[in-house]
Amino acid sequence: MRITCVVISVFIYSSIYSQNLFNAVVKDKTTSEPLPGATALIKNSTLGTSASEKGLIQIQNVPDGQQIIEVRSVGYKTAEIILSFPLSSTDPIEISLQSAGEELEEIVVSSTRSSRTIADIPTRVEFIAGEELEEKGNMKPGDIRMLLNESTGIQTQQTSATSANASIRIQGLDGRYTQILKDGFPLYAGFSGGLGLLQTPPLDLKQVEVIKGSSSTLYGGGAIAGLVNLISKRPTDERELRFFINGTSAKGLDLNGYYGQKLGKVGVTLFLGRNSNSLYDPAKIDLSAIPKFDRYTVNPKLFFDLNDKNKLDVGLNYITEKRIGGDLLYIDGKGDATHRYFEKNNSDRFSTQLSFTHTFNQKNKLNFKNSVNHFKRVVNTPGYTFDGIQNSTFTELNYSSNLENSEWIGGANLWTDGFSETQTTSTPFRDYSQVTMGAFVQNNLKLSETFRLESGLRGDYVIDYGFALLPRVSLLFKPSLAFSSRLGGGLGYKAPTIFTEESERIQYRNVLPISSSTNKLERSYGGNWDFNYKTSLAGGEIGLSINHLFFYTYLNDPLSLSPVASGNYQFINLTGFTDSKGTETNIKMDYGNFKLFLGYTFTDTRIHNDGSVKQNPLTAKHRLNNVLMYEIEEKWKVGLEAYYFSPQKLSDGTTGKEYWICGLMIEKLWEHFSLYANFENFLDTRQTRFDSIYTGSISNPIFRDIYAPVDGFVVNAGIKIKL
Repeated sequence: MRITCVVISVFIYSSIYSQNLFNAVVKDKTTSEPLPGATALIKNSTLGTSASEKGLIQIQNVPDGQQIIEVRSVGYKTAEIILSFPLSSTDPIEISLQSAGEELEEIVVSSTRSSRTIADIPTRVEFIAGEELEEKGNMKPGDIRMLLNESTGIQTQQTSATSANASIRIQGLDGRYTQILKDGFPLYAGFSGGLGLLQTPPLDLKQVEVIKGSSSTLYGGGAIAGLVNLISKRPTDERELRFFINGTSAKGLDLNGYYGQKLGKVGVTLFLGRNSNSLYDPAKIDLSAIPKFDRYTVNPKLFFDLNDKNKLDVGLNYITEKRIGGDLLYIDGKGDATHRYFEKNNSDRFSTQLSFTHTFNQKNKLNFKNSVNHFKRVVNTPGYTFDGIQNSTFTELNYSSNLENSEWIGGANLWTDGFSETQTTSTPFRDYSQVTMGAFVQNNLKLSETFRLESGLRGDYVIDYGFALLPRVSLLFKPSLAFSSRLGGGLGYKAPTIFTEESERIQYRNVLPISSSTNKLERSYGGNWDFNYKTSLAGGEIGLSINHLFFYTYLNDPLSLSPVASGNYQFINLTGFTDSKGTETNIKMDYGNFKLFLGYTFTDTRIHNDGSVKQNPLTAKHRLNNVLMYEIEEKWKVGLEAYYFSPQKLSDGTTGKEYWICGLMIEKLWEHFSLYANFENFLDTRQTRFDSIYTGSISNPIFRDIYAPVDGFVVNAGIKIKL
């Protein structure tokens, strides 16, 4: 009996001894920060666990012998570790994972004027780059409307039923409160704003950066709702030669080409584009849903490394376009007393960009930049012509000092904006000359490993309208790689102008000029607060990230177009205010080759005037964004999209219908080219199917607000060539 007990005791002891303990701490290879939520699995077994908030992993009962341990974390390359158990020590083993998207982590977001990477910027910046940018380009290669409209909190608003002019609305505010930049230059403002989205193809863009909320401190007036900065590609030692050929079932054709390469101390990029469309009327109502247009774009840039300390970038941009929409019979030369309505837009845009940088040392540099813009546009409708030229310049000198834990940048700006028209009616001249002088200082401070603070102060003096002082502050709280939060806000302003969505809809007909004696600056303040969390589920098989944003903007003395005597319209500053508040939620899930994006936007924008309150027209209170992507790297891409828009209040007091827009995109990739097809709006959602787009007669239509698509189901397909 005693011998039996000894044998049993030895057996039990051996079994316990053979069950081992695995201790590890999982960290980011670059930052050495712990990776909470990382998973470790013993291959060919059911043993596994997830890391704690401090990145600690503990697996019990690991069998003796050689074991393969697989360590995963969302956004990182999987690591496999081979260990022989029992281990000589039970101390935690340090495991470092390399980011799978390391190149994205190194993207510098230039819109905040900082040289920090996106992970370290307190200001909330959304960016579209890489594969996402290319996928959106497949859907609308001729312009950037689709690229922006499918983001939460952003709505592309069509301002003309027949010519398809459009503007960007951010967080429920009108398009004039969004500032559009190209490489930090304000090229799309004033008279040219209504066509800016339509004349910007995405092929030569490296990334698109969006800052929502009051951002006038960064680049001056006009960014009350936010700003969109289009960042161009820069040449590298490796040649990039791309061609993009696209055709549509709506009679459109896009031919775009891009070349970029650095040759020693000189780099060059060149974009050439021809975009065209024939008249398209899917509703068969004899009015164009897509106008007839021909546009040519030439955009060369040169990049000079003059020496180790001096760099010079010079760019030119020329766009010419003829666009006509309206009654199909009239435009086809078959017009009569009934079929006689048309809207014609002929425009020419020429701009230059110059940037010179002198580097004193690794920490300090001086930058000078200048742009000159010339934009001529002639708008013709029956019995009316609006013919004007806008000349504007932007000049800036800034100095930056990049220290280990702090970054400073300060500078001064000068904007000039002049408009002159050829008088064709009895309406008084709308000519103006506006000069703005500004100075700014910004700081990005690393308070600790957990907190970063970004602050700025700008002072602008707008001749004839006065001084605007614009502080802003943003705080980043990042206790771990799994969770972060940004809280920020600032002041903004917008100088009065006749070029708004309201006046664009009526082609500026009978719109009286702005007057500094009766009009004043629109001033605003606003803030954002967001939360970000990422983790993994199902033993690391599913990656999950969640972003939730609260936003609020208050706009004082909003400018409004009001009817006055003799059929004229006058811009007045309302005695009240406009406020916009809401939330945005974005959820992203990864599983194998699948990616699911879910987005929801709630927007409540109201105009308060003389005790009355009304909803801001053309603002969907509820929006849903749903995108499912399937991708086999370098082989296939398939995307399915569904977007919901809730009923919108219209300018005439009525309410528009709710609707869904669905799309399907397929792309097959090879080494040097790819073929794609995009089935946009395959449910054929059109305003002309469930509502009217005009009142009155076909000979003299009075157009209603365009709140839903008018072009309906369109298939586009093409080939992308990369040599």
